Amino acid sequence: MRALVTGAGGFLGQALVRALTVRGDRVWALVRRPEPALERPGVEVQVGDATDPAALAAAVRGVDVIFHLAGIRRAAERDAFWRVNVGATRLLLDACVAENPGLRRFVLAGSRAASAPSATGCREEEPLSPAEWYGESKAEAERVAFLYRDRLPVTVARPPRIMGPGDKENLLFFKLARAGWALGFGGPRPLSWIDVDDCAQGLLLLADRPEAVGEAFFLASDERSSVQGLMVAAGEALGVPTRRVDIPGPLLSTAAALADLVTRVTGKPLPLNRKLARQVLVPGWVCDTAKARERLGFTAPTPLADSMARAARWYLERGWLQGP
Repeated sequence: MRALVTGAGGFLGQALVRALTVRGDRVWALVRRPEPALERPGVEVQVGDATDPAALAAAVRGVDVIFHLAGIRRAAERDAFWRVNVGATRLLLDACVAENPGLRRFVLAGSRAASAPSATGCREEEPLSPAEWYGESKAEAERVAFLYRDRLPVTVARPPRIMGPGDKENLLFFKLARAGWALGFGGPRPLSWIDVDDCAQGLLLLADRPEAVGEAFFLASDERSSVQGLMVAAGEALGVPTRRVDIPGPLLSTAAALADLVTRVTGKPLPLNRKLARQVLVPGWVCDTAKARERLGFTAPTPLADSMARAARWYLERGWLQGP
């Protein structure tokens, strides 16, 4: 199979490229800048922006399957999420219609954040009802993708928080745990999660199985946690005892607004932002895994402790946990 992966240099993108090459597929990796981790047999790196129509037109030609992972998770303004997460999706789908109408599968990496918060378990058939800007943009990207279902074989993955080595989104949790803190926000606020390599395997299933066409699937572990639980698990992986501390919601929201102000002034995204604050202050981010299990035979077997241990080793080896 010849696969195009947009956002191939990112956390999930690198895991997906590894999974594709391990099984012998040829990969075209679309990235904004060269990434040494992608320099491996079977991978052809194409430098280009996912919001550039010319780059997308060239990238989609001749491939069998497209995994659209390119997007942004951090931004201080709502428009930035929409410009990239929605705009690039529409441009890529238009490029497929024009340049590769015989495409075998278009797999969109959506997000659990596109659906409504839930402490018990959201299902795929429930209306999309995001709680913050990032989720809004992923919900709209999913709606856009399914507008093309009469012309392209589209499917959508909705992973929750993705864990494992190499991610910057979860680094803050490990830094707090390293300092001995496990922060809570007014209750357990349960969440679903998935290991990055398990998520990559789920994406392969969406590309291969005919049952996936025209459908969205939550890809998640059956093991649940919470933001505070992630920090406790990070502390255990680092061998550091953590102290559980509850942070008032208004205080977190104020700090996040100030962090976004600093981001706008300096142009450097900070780990804390309003998107993260809104995500952790909802009742929960649990999703039901039944549909992916029953229709695709998908399960995410990696235990949280194993995923966190691998991530901790990765961060430590690269010195990412040094300093404040």
